[in-house]
Amino acid sequence: MSPQDNSPDNAVPVIQPAAVIVLAAGAGTRMKSQKPKILHEIGGISMVGHALAAARGLEPKVLAAVVRHERDRVAAHIQELDPDALIVDQDEIPGTGRAVEAALEALPADLEGTVVVTYGDVPLLTTALLQELVRTHTEDGNAVTVLTAVLDDAAGYGRIVRTSDGTVQGIVEHKDASDAQREIREINSGIYAFDAKVLRDALKEITTDNAQGEKYLTDVLGLANDGGGRVAAVVTTDRWQVEGANDRVQLAQLGAEHNKRVLEAAMRSGVSIVDPATTWIDSTVTFGTDVTLLPGTQLHGSTHVASDAVVGPDCTLTNVTVGEGAKVIRTHGLDSQIGPKATVGPFTYLRPGTQLGEKGKIGAFYETKNVIIGKGSKLSHLGYAGDAEIGENSNIGCGNITANYDGVAKHRTIIGSEVRTGSNTVFVAPVQVGDGAYSGAGAVIRKDVPAGALALNVAAQRNIEGWVQQNRAGTSAAKAADAAASSQTPTNAESDHS
Repeated sequence: MSPQDNSPDNAVPVIQPAAVIVLAAGAGTRMKSQKPKILHEIGGISMVGHALAAARGLEPKVLAAVVRHERDRVAAHIQELDPDALIVDQDEIPGTGRAVEAALEALPADLEGTVVVTYGDVPLLTTALLQELVRTHTEDGNAVTVLTAVLDDAAGYGRIVRTSDGTVQGIVEHKDASDAQREIREINSGIYAFDAKVLRDALKEITTDNAQGEKYLTDVLGLANDGGGRVAAVVTTDRWQVEGANDRVQLAQLGAEHNKRVLEAAMRSGVSIVDPATTWIDSTVTFGTDVTLLPGTQLHGSTHVASDAVVGPDCTLTNVTVGEGAKVIRTHGLDSQIGPKATVGPFTYLRPGTQLGEKGKIGAFYETKNVIIGKGSKLSHLGYAGDAEIGENSNIGCGNITANYDGVAKHRTIIGSEVRTGSNTVFVAPVQVGDGAYSGAGAVIRKDVPAGALALNVAAQRNIEGWVQQNRAGTSAAKAADAAASSQTPTNAESDHS
């Protein structure tokens, strides 16, 4: 599920740009992280991953990503997400203008048409808005079209300066703006659509002769105007789509807005979310209809929740498939499958490889790992099942565990169908229990149990009468025992007076 429409309107033909250039070379020092800024995630996807998806949605002939800081790490991540992306290295010359110039040098020399420039740290930008930018640029025959937004507080942003007829005259950075220009609320997003020839020619003229010693991409607008080209703007009312994250505060703000949009999309598609304030869903999560999410629910990765299922309260599921009509309560689950109409929880830990069959149950305070549980089988409470296979309609008693590790290797336990196990049974793997077998309470199963057999290995009970009075004289327990003895007749239970 996407937090917003990340594709153009199907009713309107897509205008395909010649190229999209994603700038991903910055160090992002304000993030104060050993991880490159654009690799930080919101909604389960890195910021550059969001940017690449929006760019790829335009179906460009070439998608290029310009890298420099942590070059190998960033390039590998980009190629993992988009193997067809062209990786371009920015040299030591700083500035967005040089970054774009490096990308153009890597593209075919005869490239014609529209070149879109966007950024790897603008995660809420959508394909739909980029397509609006490309469409306006193409249909109006512009030399440059800049994506802008109107903010209540534009401090710190470059201002869009227009002529009397509304044409964009240029961009003035906040520090260079006059008092009158600082009153302008329309700001530059840094996202552009350029005519390829205009861009190529202008970049040849731009120098680093400025206070920052950088090659500025914004200088292209003035040169395009001077050359008689039309420079225009597309204004978005959705400022979040052009917001970048420079530090962790902004990252959290973007993450919260992204989650809000994911939740709204889910609710509009038929998911009931009782408390959106405590519900977090990655953009990669999918749903059936009439799903209910209770407070404190977090769904991550490739999790899918099928129709009529209820998840929560207080669940965290990552890469978990929840079947139709299933109920999952206070559960932490990873890489697992929950069958239709099954129940899980509360206080349950599903580790990778758990497969719970239809109408099955994993109950309170249970941990499972690499286990296949057949249709209708129940693991009700206080146990551990690891490296095991359980057939259909078996009932695994309270406190059962599979002892799967012998200190060197892990082994499997195989339990058949219609099996009933007593409380506190321990299965010492490798071991097999046949269909319809039973085990007594406290049994330690060290060898295979045939079908239909009862497994017992507990010694007969011995009652040593008077032990408390003899060995714990004067305690409250001894006094209670004396009182009970004086008021009751002797039992017929087996006694041992030794």
